[in-house]
Amino acid sequence: MIYEASTIAVILFVVFVLFVLGLSFYFASKAKSSDAYFAAGGSIHWAVNGIAFAGDYLSAASFLGICGMIAFYGYDGYLYSIGYLAGWIVALFLVAEPMKRLGKYTFTDALDAKFNSKKIQLTAAISTLIVSLFYLIPQMVGAGVLVKPLLGFPHWAGVTIVGAIVIFIVATAGMTSTTYVQFIKGGLLIIFSTILSVYIFNNGLNLTPNNDNAPYHEFVGLDGYSELDKKEVDDQTYVKAEKDGIIRWFQLMDDGSYTDMLSKTEIGEETVLYCGEPKENKGFYQVGHVTQINIGTRDNPEYVESTGPLGPFEYLSAIEKSTIARFVKVSFEDGDNKVTVWRQVITTGHDMMIPGLKFKKVKSEKPIDKINFISLMLALFLGTASLPHILIRYYTVPSQKDARKSTILAIAAIGFFYILTLFMGLGAAVNGVIDVESSNMSGPLLAKAFGVGLFAIISAIAFATILGTVSGLIVASSGAIAHDFIDRYLGKQLSDAKKVKAGKIAAFGVGIVAIILGIVFKGMNVSFLVGWAFAVAASANLPAILMVLFWKKTTAKGVAYSIIVGIVTALGIIITGPSIGKQFFGTEGLQPIDAPAIFSFTIALLTLVVVSLLTQKDNATKIEV
Repeated sequence: MIYEASTIAVILFVVFVLFVLGLSFYFASKAKSSDAYFAAGGSIHWAVNGIAFAGDYLSAASFLGICGMIAFYGYDGYLYSIGYLAGWIVALFLVAEPMKRLGKYTFTDALDAKFNSKKIQLTAAISTLIVSLFYLIPQMVGAGVLVKPLLGFPHWAGVTIVGAIVIFIVATAGMTSTTYVQFIKGGLLIIFSTILSVYIFNNGLNLTPNNDNAPYHEFVGLDGYSELDKKEVDDQTYVKAEKDGIIRWFQLMDDGSYTDMLSKTEIGEETVLYCGEPKENKGFYQVGHVTQINIGTRDNPEYVESTGPLGPFEYLSAIEKSTIARFVKVSFEDGDNKVTVWRQVITTGHDMMIPGLKFKKVKSEKPIDKINFISLMLALFLGTASLPHILIRYYTVPSQKDARKSTILAIAAIGFFYILTLFMGLGAAVNGVIDVESSNMSGPLLAKAFGVGLFAIISAIAFATILGTVSGLIVASSGAIAHDFIDRYLGKQLSDAKKVKAGKIAAFGVGIVAIILGIVFKGMNVSFLVGWAFAVAASANLPAILMVLFWKKTTAKGVAYSIIVGIVTALGIIITGPSIGKQFFGTEGLQPIDAPAIFSFTIALLTLVVVSLLTQKDNATKIEV
């Protein structure tokens, strides 16, 4: 899709960035000590910390990725919301207060509180870096996606801009400014997502949504076109045809008719055809719209052109009984050119509300397919309580009681937002606003359909969402390098000033790596990418956290080996899986599993138990905390 920068969006973007930079300057003078830089001096009020928790956690994956997943796949996308929220139960009941009691700056502090072990200091620091980098990838991908329509810049420029701003935030004021950026953007995200949902309910359902951003394009069939070629892909026949010098692709249907499709052809880096016309002509299909509205029942349908305003439950009911036009992506080679087509699939609202559109393998008879799905849900459930940038927020409040209260507030705020994602995702699906090339833009484009002002605000908040999460991740990473690795593992005994300086240098280095990864992984759905970060965190960190807190026979070697095994197993499965194979090598991967948690978490946990039982003599020097 072609995007044109909006003046009001640019102004809001610049104002917000200047505000964030000003905030960083203000707090810079208060972040001279390592305690202030890495943990905001443990002085953050629990209510501020609770909303900051939400602001940190509600990342690009939550707003951009989940809304896009729901818009494209309905209920299957919402499973990410359910998984992300459920993970907070583990954090609340098992991790929050003990982590505050044992830690000082970082997740490594808590693991090592009873051992003072070099092995734990090294492996936990490495784990923090790897998990943070995996979580940084989708945030940076989302940054590139957002800046393209907001400022008119290419994807790589958006990634670079975000990286530069975040490096500045972290390198100047550390956790204090990061906390308040997260607090502000968390509150704004929830408020304006609520406002956007109200717009959705007031608009209801309409067969011809009034949306100039994605003009409707009639399906013309093959009339007047000369057939040039045919392609058989995935049991479907695609026909290449020409008329007056314009080439279009059609799908040959079972009844012998031809259906016009959204399509583009690429020659090298140049896109020469889009929807049968040069891309610069801006000829787009209206995609993702409702095709039949039923306000009656399935047995006694009552079809209407539009519904008018609907309540939340009425809205879901109307969609469930209606039909929606979805577009499925197919790519193939045409000589030296790459052709991408999006064929129309009419989907019942009922199918949008049950599993199976994305996770087709849930209905598969193959056990490995069901295991892959269960493994993803397990990663989302277990990953939250073991994400380093979430864990360090427990050290920004004064007491264990404050840690618990801020967690409860975070759960309430996050849960409410995830309810809103269902309406925003479905709203994008039925209002003709989807960019088929980027599911991540579904939420902002939905806002644009209701007015450029709302689009500008939502886009700026989404950008703030990325800034807040990336800032937290880089603070966690810099703490792992400066505090865990240099100060403790290498035993450099850095002064406060030198530890802060090392953290700032580390923040710069991690930021550069994040920029590079954000460019490399362009085009992948950010929620899907975050699923990998959760899987690695659940595998490498959670077995160690739980067993240190609740099993007295845990040894330092058991913790260290479980972290290593968790990292290696999770990464090994991800790298050899079908998604990496398809993204980088054009293959199906070396094995059929993408979600590693069910294997890697179990193996890491067993490793910790076995190694700990074999090294019980090491606990003679264990410190009671």
